[in-house]
Amino acid sequence: MNFSQKRTIIWINSGIYYEKVTVQKYKQNITFQGQGYTSTAIVWNDTAKSSNGTFYSGSVQVFSSNFIAKNISFMNVAPIPSPGDVGAQAVAIRIAGDQAFFLGCGFFGAQDTLHDDRGRHYFKDCYIQGSIDFIFGNARSLYENCQLISMANPVAPGAKGINGAVTAHGRSSKDENTGFAFVNCTLGGTGRIWLGRAWRPYSTVVFAYTSMTDIVAPEGWNDFNDPTRDQTVFYGEYNCSGAGANTTTRAPYAQKLNDTQASLFLNVSFIDGDQWLQSYI
Repeated sequence: MNFSQKRTIIWINSGIYYEKVTVQKYKQNITFQGQGYTSTAIVWNDTAKSSNGTFYSGSVQVFSSNFIAKNISFMNVAPIPSPGDVGAQAVAIRIAGDQAFFLGCGFFGAQDTLHDDRGRHYFKDCYIQGSIDFIFGNARSLYENCQLISMANPVAPGAKGINGAVTAHGRSSKDENTGFAFVNCTLGGTGRIWLGRAWRPYSTVVFAYTSMTDIVAPEGWNDFNDPTRDQTVFYGEYNCSGAGANTTTRAPYAQKLNDTQASLFLNVSFIDGDQWLQSYI
């Protein structure tokens, strides 16, 4: 199955639509087409507490294969939690279908904004905003030319505390073929954050050609307070720039990738995109 098959296109006019949306597995080849991510949005405000779990809190949940979204935002407007708050996670979208493509979309929330759950996904020219683990899941996804904006609380100059993280990837086994790759992205905003936390032992995340401001903590990464994961995670950086990209004092398990290592993550071949994205990139 590929994107060349007949599609159902749902045109969504400018405005904010307060509703919770689920795209079921049997509704394949669906496109949501908005008028721009700053003017068209689907909005809800469930939290983990109100929806019986983080995974079910998404304003939009996609289980379908071959889903496309263009020029639209997905928002969860639940209050921004403090680190450690119980039940405050609030997902804007959960993507659990294979071969999904997001072009020019916005994802707005705080903790756990974008649940990149499972499957192969491509995000291009998107805006992703959050505070704690705001891109999480166990998908194999490429994020290209995306803006990553931390909404964590500002910290005082010289403060050492951490109050946010961009990613929490959930790869549990060496036999899984999953991971997040960020290429030609920008990372900024507020707070003092990690690039990723090892939600599961084989967590896999790469940042390449990405501009990072000084909100990134010098150590860069966190093993979820489980040193046994230091031997199994794959956290890599390649040709990044900006004040937050200094790798001198990175966590010892983080890797500064060489050309060969990085080449596996730099384009759509990472997500087998040559098999299903031909008409959309």
